[in-house]
Amino acid sequence: MERQFRGLVSPHTLNTRRGRTIYWIVLVTVVVSFTAIFVFPLYWMITGALKSSEELAQIPPSFFPTSIDWSVYAEAWNQLDLGLFLRNTIVYAAGAWLFTLAIDVTAAYALSKLRPVLGKAILGLMLATLMIPPMVILLPAYLTVKDLPIVGWNLLNTPWAIWLPAAANGFYIFLLKRFFDSIPKELLEAAEIDGASPFRILWSIVLPVSRPIIGVVSILSVVTVWKDFVWPLLVLPDSDKMSISVGISSLSAQMPQNVLMAALVIASIPAIVVFFIFQRSIMAGLTAGSLKG
Repeated sequence: MERQFRGLVSPHTLNTRRGRTIYWIVLVTVVVSFTAIFVFPLYWMITGALKSSEELAQIPPSFFPTSIDWSVYAEAWNQLDLGLFLRNTIVYAAGAWLFTLAIDVTAAYALSKLRPVLGKAILGLMLATLMIPPMVILLPAYLTVKDLPIVGWNLLNTPWAIWLPAAANGFYIFLLKRFFDSIPKELLEAAEIDGASPFRILWSIVLPVSRPIIGVVSILSVVTVWKDFVWPLLVLPDSDKMSISVGISSLSAQMPQNVLMAALVIASIPAIVVFFIFQRSIMAGLTAGSLKG
């Protein structure tokens, strides 16, 4: 029986010279076009920082700077006090990452392997929160941080105002639970027979085999805090406590355009470096757990 192939281009067409030529022309055109669309804003920001204020304001704009002045980065670092803002943001991102792993990993493990009473209902309520627009819960979250229920603490201008809201995330719990579901239960049952406690199973068995999805959650949590603007603007009004995005925005009106772009380049470097270092973990984590066994 002849095997049927279904697709935009059949294998027979690809075996011809004309088919291969058209295929590669279309492929290269699409890849180059989408790459240019995503990379061009980054290129414009980097080259804009190297231009003078007059060159930035000229019409039509120039795609290449006539003279490269690297001192603008040092000027941006000093005038906007980027060292302080970067240090603050690193503290906020690192704390949010630790709390996210501590809370979301244990919650996903409990829902996946311990199977508590009403576990499915709890997971459904968590996922329902993803349907609520962030702006709707902005005011209730702010009032909660300003006057923490029961204890009555005011968390404004403290890292806890960033760490606690970032810790419990329904999407991260769902990703982790889906991966934990794919871990063979025979492996965990063997550990239980040997006398391992649920915490020991989580620490010694589940976490080591879950590195791809933990890497994805870690990257997403760090980048989310790093690029967030509205929430740090509300809960960290003190200038000494501002994150990098809020700090640059608060001083942008006083800075020349090229200095502002240089500051944006500096603020973007950590997130770009993290992506290039862990891009394999992102792809592995997104596909991990899709097949059981």
